Amino acid sequence: YQRRVHGALLGEQPLPATMKVFVCLLSALALCQAAYDYKTVLSNSLLFYEAQRSGKLPSDQKVTWRKDSALNDKGQKGEDLTGGYYDAGDFVKFGFPMAYTVTVLAWGVIDYESAYSAAGALDSGRKALKYGTDYFLKAHTAANEFYGQVGQGDVDHAYWGRPEDMTMSRPAYKIDTSKPGSDLAAETAAALAATAIAYKSADATYSNNLITHAKQLFDFANNYRGKYSDSITDAKNFYASGDYKDELVWAAAWLYRATNDNTYLTKAESLYNEFGLGNFNGAFNWDNKVSGVQVLLAKLTSKQVYKDKVQSYVDYLISSQKKTPKGLVYIDQWGTLRHAANSALIALQAADLGINAATYRAYAKKQIDYALGDGGRSYVIGFGTNPPVRPHHRSSSCPDAPAVCDWNTYNSAGPNAHVLTGALVGGPDSNDSYTDARSDYISNEVATDYNAGFQSAVAGLLKAGV
Repeated sequence: YQRRVHGALLGEQPLPATMKVFVCLLSALALCQAAYDYKTVLSNSLLFYEAQRSGKLPSDQKVTWRKDSALNDKGQKGEDLTGGYYDAGDFVKFGFPMAYTVTVLAWGVIDYESAYSAAGALDSGRKALKYGTDYFLKAHTAANEFYGQVGQGDVDHAYWGRPEDMTMSRPAYKIDTSKPGSDLAAETAAALAATAIAYKSADATYSNNLITHAKQLFDFANNYRGKYSDSITDAKNFYASGDYKDELVWAAAWLYRATNDNTYLTKAESLYNEFGLGNFNGAFNWDNKVSGVQVLLAKLTSKQVYKDKVQSYVDYLISSQKKTPKGLVYIDQWGTLRHAANSALIALQAADLGINAATYRAYAKKQIDYALGDGGRSYVIGFGTNPPVRPHHRSSSCPDAPAVCDWNTYNSAGPNAHVLTGALVGGPDSNDSYTDARSDYISNEVATDYNAGFQSAVAGLLKAGV
């Protein structure tokens, strides 16, 4: 019996189903399969990013119902600003959440590379990063100049149709020395630095170019301080920034990790103390990176002061943060699953630091598995039981041309014409209630930042084998 079990665990021979069930029940050995196929979830999430691509699509595009779009996106002096990612169910390119998305995706590719490899998704993961950073390189038109938005929010949102059929004006907005944006420039620096690490072995020349731009953007962010949404005022109604302090520290820490230049670690710790980030409440999202900063500094320095802050936050999430009746951590009504997934990523990173590893990984698994079906249904499009079919998402709702796509399509009761495979919807309310309605953009919109923490957490669970 013991030989049979040992052989099965080593993959040498299959175990009869009855014996397998017995072993699972008695000892919860690694033989017991995870309830959800994380490899598929990880690969599918990358398909969602393909569906969000703007510009000229590459020849290896897998999401073939998407076509080339926004090919005339230009800067104020005619600079080429094609490419990058559409933000959510709309077609604005909001630079701040886009940069956060790339940073967090890169974090997962770096720290959980073996999971990406196991899923056969490492190449696609790197390409997802590069599609963002290629755009950021275009948008960085001078050392102290960066285009942080293309498209006007309200005008864009008044249109329901395919991105390739857009006819509205798409103005481009930038930050510079007279209109600074430390948060935007620093988050973009972090994205470039993190992606540089992911590309170091794959394309050293590209990696070095990313670091050059990341350094310039960090200096711009640090030397000319201000909130980007005070300079790019159209972003205020959609992604208003609360502060830029966390992004400056975040960027310096990522630059240190990418370069091993102690100047950046010294700067990160100095700014952390100057800004009093140790007194900030824990959080991790597109606007607040304080817990990510503390995890990264703990990893880079092994200092207990940072570990203690991370542990305090995750312990609070587990013991005191509001939960739905079915156990979803409830941080905010807008994109509940996004916040839960972000918290899961922080918990997994803390576990990797050796902090309450089993407990924290169990918490992360509970949050991610809720989204995959433990909450009573799947909240990931195209995956699992009863997944959403009517996401608030323009391009997937539109039938193939030349069929008409307009607000009548939005108001139709049928499912979206195309399956937006891999996208995580906003999620349920505080009572686990959810309606799959295209009109409900709070619970049923999708967004690039929603999938970023989710995808990286899934990769973390896959690597941990839980």
